[in-house]
Amino acid sequence: MIRTIIFDLDDTLIWDKKSIGTAFDRTCRYAADKAAVDAAALELAVREAARALYSSYDTYDFTQMIGINPFEGLWGSFDDPGEEFGRMKEIVPAYRREAWTNGLRALGVDDPALGGELAGRFIEERRNAPFIYEETFDVLDRLREDYQLVLLTNGAPSLQREKLAITPELEPYFDRVVISGAFGRGKPDESIFRHVLEETGTGASEALMVGDNLMTDILGAGRAGIRSVWINREGKKRLPDVTPDYEISRLDQIETILKEMR
Repeated sequence: MIRTIIFDLDDTLIWDKKSIGTAFDRTCRYAADKAAVDAAALELAVREAARALYSSYDTYDFTQMIGINPFEGLWGSFDDPGEEFGRMKEIVPAYRREAWTNGLRALGVDDPALGGELAGRFIEERRNAPFIYEETFDVLDRLREDYQLVLLTNGAPSLQREKLAITPELEPYFDRVVISGAFGRGKPDESIFRHVLEETGTGASEALMVGDNLMTDILGAGRAGIRSVWINREGKKRLPDVTPDYEISRLDQIETILKEMR
């Protein structure tokens, strides 16, 4: 019998891709007015520049292990304890400026001052664009009556906490919030799932993991012996080596699965 439901955060409960996309769109439209560039082309160029820069830093292996992507690096403060986070905090101001400046250069605009301005503007636009899937609160309202709810999210504690702070209605639903950057390992490492089980006094057979990412949420849950629900809103293909126990396209479909499992 399921006692504890473990939820991923990004693109499971909150719509992080839409938030990032909205911040890019607003920032690039501003740049289009300032420098006569195509907004959509600039977004593609900055995304490419950000990925290239991000993977070149000596912090890259750490960000991969904790689960921090290049676009989170464009707005997170990384004001967290630890040597690696300290290094990231040192790097990100230049990283942001260079990503936007290099994106402009790719379109023939050499303007580091504008690049710096856009870097700062993107941070504010992302903070002003929190999106939550429309069914999230209704589902959590019903589930919390019968289950212990846990939030298990990859990322820097400061950044994940900021996401929760700008969607303040969300955190009160959860008995515990576990963030990979505070634990020291990220999904799909089995240890972080075992940590959740120990902290909640839950057996693996009594837990259910719900997440959108096959390679972190579903793979890691399987390693820990936890059954999983893959929320596949975009109709992605399954991977040959990662098999969720259940697949849904909307969060509210989890209730049907839970009824079947009783």
